[in-house]
Amino acid sequence: MRNGSIIESPKRDIQTTTESQRHILVVDDDPMVSMAIEIYLQRNNFRVTIADGGEAGLRVLENGQFDLMIVDIFMPHMRGFESIRLFHDRAPAIPLIAMSGYAFADLNSPAPDFLRMALELDAARCLRKPFTPNALLAAIRDCLAEYDAAAVRLG
Repeated sequence: MRNGSIIESPKRDIQTTTESQRHILVVDDDPMVSMAIEIYLQRNNFRVTIADGGEAGLRVLENGQFDLMIVDIFMPHMRGFESIRLFHDRAPAIPLIAMSGYAFADLNSPAPDFLRMALELDAARCLRKPFTPNALLAAIRDCLAEYDAAAVRLG
């Protein structure tokens, strides 16, 4: 996949799919991570759009309707938390799950807690890579339930 690519999963013709099928934007520069997330979410009846970097994700966000964003914290061409801040600024009403697989060479030295920092930037949830499919699905369902409850209170 070329840098800046966007891939939208085909609409699947499954009996359990409804008009209210949730649309998730996944922004990650690692094609293996994106593909694994996409396959798992499709199997759980989500519609998925993949952007392979921050710039591509911001472009697709401007033109699409999404129920949730899953954004990698560290990607080329977009420094760390800049991506979380930009995505949240562009679509503050859409829940954002931040993910990071950042590893430290020296486990004995105090390391910044990047996922906690992402929460301070208004990420709804954070996942440390590698995460299990069940952890991903639980985070998504929690975010969507909170989003739906807030919409009911406001609407």
